[in-house]
Amino acid sequence: MPHLPEHLLAGYRNFMNGRYLTESGRYRELAREGQAPETMIVACCDSRSAPEAIFDAGPGELFVLRNVGNLVPPYEPDGEFHSTSAALEFAVQSLKVKNIVVMGHGRCGGIRAALDANAAPLSPGDFIGKWMSLIAPAAETVSASTFMTATERQTALERISIRYSLANLRTFPCVSILEGKGRLSLHGAWFDISTGELWVMNKETGDFERPVLE
Repeated sequence: MPHLPEHLLAGYRNFMNGRYLTESGRYRELAREGQAPETMIVACCDSRSAPEAIFDAGPGELFVLRNVGNLVPPYEPDGEFHSTSAALEFAVQSLKVKNIVVMGHGRCGGIRAALDANAAPLSPGDFIGKWMSLIAPAAETVSASTFMTATERQTALERISIRYSLANLRTFPCVSILEGKGRLSLHGAWFDISTGELWVMNKETGDFERPVLE
């Protein structure tokens, strides 16, 4: 029995004979000098919405954090374990990224779970339920709207959750101070899996708009 699933080994073989072969110099440079990405992406774990693929990014270009529902919790220096906050701290304080993009996506399972008040926990720990409770107030408001279809409610909360995460990012002193000095920019985006469309949040209105591609 192989130590890795065969499809992963086949993919690695293609990587070594393809992308790595053409970008080996870049990989050696990154190994020697370290990473210096200008942009951090906070994205969902969903296997259908990989930021590196969506933005056609090469090695070392993006610092990507992925969690269920692409959520950022508020700043809580309480001594507990905070994976998302740790990654954010490293990106801002050590890598000194210039941009943070919170990217949600359509048909998100985490958002669907947040909208389903009757959903049974997947385990006794109910880790997903606890995590998605970060947007519980918005989920309750959206769920109560009988004027929207289920699909419309899902899309609405997916986009609202992006604005929630952006607001929570600003509770981190290192983020708010640098943003105030113009050294860090925050952005929101939403990716439609079925069409490949990327919608970008207008910073002034909060609306999501399709960028004009030339």
